[in-house]
Amino acid sequence: MFSVRLIEHPLPTTERDVDGLIAWMIDTLSLVRKRGDATADHGRAGSVHRLLRDHLFGRPEQSWDAQMLADELAQMPASLNHHLGRLVETGLIGFTNEGKGWRKYYLRGGSLSNAVAYLQQHSKLVLQQRFEFIAEHWNRTGEPLPVELPQEDGAPFSLGLVDHRPLNEGADGNLISHWMNDFGLLGERPGGEINADSLSVRLFTTLLERNLPLSLDEAAEMHGGQKARVGRILERFRATGMIERVPRTDRLTTALWTAMTTQHQRRGEDWMLKKGGFQRLLNEKQQSNLLMDLRKGKLSIDSVGNHLANVEAREQMLLLNLLGGRLPMGYRMAGGSAAAVQLRVQDRLDRVLRRMVRVAGLLDEARSNARPNE
Repeated sequence: MFSVRLIEHPLPTTERDVDGLIAWMIDTLSLVRKRGDATADHGRAGSVHRLLRDHLFGRPEQSWDAQMLADELAQMPASLNHHLGRLVETGLIGFTNEGKGWRKYYLRGGSLSNAVAYLQQHSKLVLQQRFEFIAEHWNRTGEPLPVELPQEDGAPFSLGLVDHRPLNEGADGNLISHWMNDFGLLGERPGGEINADSLSVRLFTTLLERNLPLSLDEAAEMHGGQKARVGRILERFRATGMIERVPRTDRLTTALWTAMTTQHQRRGEDWMLKKGGFQRLLNEKQQSNLLMDLRKGKLSIDSVGNHLANVEAREQMLLLNLLGGRLPMGYRMAGGSAAAVQLRVQDRLDRVLRRMVRVAGLLDEARSNARPNE
């Protein structure tokens, strides 16, 4: 079964440091769980690092049985089999049962570049096939906000890709929770989040149905749970590239009302006219009506909307900024359709895969250059 978890990392700073290139591959493929403080050797003396550097990546013309590797790496067979199993699932490593005795493990294609090419093609195919499931559950119309101000990709990209397989009878969860788990939406160890009614599943289902971005306070009110936990779940969703965080411009009128009432009480009308942006952005009638309502304590969210009906949304955003107000942030699917979200994820996946191709080429080149000196 093909199964890989990819995490985006910057390319190594040096192209000649073989250990650095190997460590980058390990981190990108999430082959070693990071625990505790960083070690002085940055994990380069670890069993996975040595397995790849000295054997599977370093000598692609050979095959290695588990007993031989266990002896050379001083590893318990159970631990070594776990690492080998993970590598086989990525598609980089193959094995053969020809002959008698232990399985023989080898680098697919005879070079790391060829092995990465296999992973690259399989990853794209799995993403395309598995996203058909979300298209069937998509209920958003994709209506845009009054002003679209998309945020840059702030969350480090992290995506799981797993071949489709039938859901086992009696397994916890349902089809959508297992789909989410395969893509890394439930984290490394999902635990109870794999259940069909878990907070993660309910939040993701809401995002598949909702046009407006979902704020943390709304999510906590709808589904329960502490806002901090809800925020961590939504940020984990955002790391996959399927979800984006954007300013809630649909709440622009509410934010303006809050800023106007607050600044009128604190600084008065003269400040609002000069430094608050009223004279700069509003005509005399709009200024007069807003200040009159503020003076009488009658300004409401609806009246703000009525008075600013002829002011462009971007001008209202500037007014809010001059008044010192802030828009809340919200989470939504990163596209108006399932196909648009798939394209967004594909773009970020391609960026990681291109880096893998580059690092694989550098490692193959370093191995070729080292041969005459062996």
